[in-house]
Amino acid sequence: MLVCLEGALLVVMIGYFFYQSGLACVFLSPLLVFFVREKKKERAKRNRQELSVQFKDLVLALSANVKAGYSIENALRESCRDMELLYGKDSSICMEVKYMLRGLENHVVFEKLLYDLGMRSHVPDIMQFADVFLIARRSGGNLTEILEKTASVIEQKVETDKEIQLMISAKKMEQKIMNMVPFLIIFYISATSKGFFDVLYHNLVGVAVMTVCLFFYGAACLFSKRIVEIEV
Repeated sequence: MLVCLEGALLVVMIGYFFYQSGLACVFLSPLLVFFVREKKKERAKRNRQELSVQFKDLVLALSANVKAGYSIENALRESCRDMELLYGKDSSICMEVKYMLRGLENHVVFEKLLYDLGMRSHVPDIMQFADVFLIARRSGGNLTEILEKTASVIEQKVETDKEIQLMISAKKMEQKIMNMVPFLIIFYISATSKGFFDVLYHNLVGVAVMTVCLFFYGAACLFSKRIVEIEV
């Protein structure tokens, strides 16, 4: 609901500042769908990053429990308690582990559950770990060593991603501010120089000019967003 309200506000701002027309908001309503879709992508990306960090701790817990002599299935049950202490019962990783435990109770093999988690979450680290774990278990590899190395690789990747995000955080803020600059400029000139933009509103030529400006503004926003999106 908050995202929809934010998108509706954006549509109203564009309709007012670029066209000064309520009817324009109706024609611009498809932008709301695009805005919500982009916000969903951002939310999904944050969820994947969060799950990747939590999965690293799960692998470490699995490794410790396997070292203690548990089978991988029993190690998962013990690790569920550790994840509840670390992240809470309602965290993403706890929900996924409980889902896997129900699968084990229904005699679904661990490898299939792990691969299914990777497919549903779209987290590359989980998918790669599922492939490696399947090969290692079938060929009799050292599971403890594989678990430790996997956790180490994921941890290095997470730390690298954190460093990159910290380095570009200021640029992201600048990008958001620059996106608001055209609205602020139009508002300032309209407030200080009454009638300055009247020639651009409520006539065919003005609407065409403002539509072209809106197109370039939207393209600039998307391009600047892509620039500051760096994935490890």
